[in-house]
Amino acid sequence: MKVIIMAGGGGTRLWPLSREAKPKQFCKITGDETLFEETVGRFLKFIPPSDIFVCLNEKLAPIAKELVPIIPSENYIIEPEKRDTAPAMGLAAVKLMKQFPDEPIAFIPSDHYIADKQKFMKIIQKADAIIRQTGKMLDIGVFPEFPSTVLGYTKIGKSVAGFDDLEIFEFMGHTEKPDFETAKKYLDSGEFLWHASYYMWTPRKIMEAFEKYSSAHFELLKAIATASTLEQEVEAFKKLEKISFDYAITEKISPADVLIIKADFGWSDVGAFDVLYEAQKRKADESGNLIFADWEGYDTSSCLIYGLENKKIATIGVDDLAIIDSPDALLVCRKSKAQEVKKIVEKLKNKNQTDYL
Repeated sequence: MKVIIMAGGGGTRLWPLSREAKPKQFCKITGDETLFEETVGRFLKFIPPSDIFVCLNEKLAPIAKELVPIIPSENYIIEPEKRDTAPAMGLAAVKLMKQFPDEPIAFIPSDHYIADKQKFMKIIQKADAIIRQTGKMLDIGVFPEFPSTVLGYTKIGKSVAGFDDLEIFEFMGHTEKPDFETAKKYLDSGEFLWHASYYMWTPRKIMEAFEKYSSAHFELLKAIATASTLEQEVEAFKKLEKISFDYAITEKISPADVLIIKADFGWSDVGAFDVLYEAQKRKADESGNLIFADWEGYDTSSCLIYGLENKKIATIGVDDLAIIDSPDALLVCRKSKAQEVKKIVEKLKNKNQTDYL
């Protein structure tokens, strides 16, 4: 199996830790390593660096190469500009189609938190054989813990037997980022899993899916594949509709072409500070505070605090706050409002205060 680390995201909900020049995957958010280093590190224990590819835009490539220099430079798939996951995954499929058309590939987000790394890798390794055996696209779903409006939901059908100790289900459809009431219904029904975004298939099959479900993307991807110059590739890529693979393909794909692996390995997409807190809550102190700072507090509970070295943070009489300090910006908000941090980023953009982005 070839692994494609998707590292071109922005992470605006984790501002001010995550910035345009250094988004969350290149920040030390859950430990002593960046999320990108943690992601690559899981695979280096099981596959050679030559089987790991990195897909991201040109501005971020130097950061990735400095953090993990062991990955060959020729394994970097450079997006000419950010156009969401459908163009990015399509570009990666085009590049790998030339050498590995029928080799299983796994698209791996670079900004996820995984508690049980061994269990996660066991699933990825077994997925290789399942794709070869069934010819179907695999995706991983995790049991939803609350009604999230920023994640996709996968409806599962009957259990499919014959895959050792893996829980594999029929795919019955996908809904991307439902409203709160719909998400709550999904949670209560027990028929839906959070979509964890670990798409696994082959380059040929992915291209066939674009041809069938998003023909406009397919024609431009075909132009990239046959381009004789880099300029022609860039021109075609910039014409690709800016849309996620979830909307472009997954919501339309035939259920007969997909299988869902139900997994429990302590997963979080680290999309916002409330999600980040929940993912690491086991590390919290006796009052529920999760601290990455030089901190002293009194009558303080259920807070998430990030601080700078050599700067004391003190809190008194507060609860359920996210306090995020950085060299040039300080964020204080209710954890329950953490999904709205992107609105601050939008306001800064509208005011042309780009130094803070």
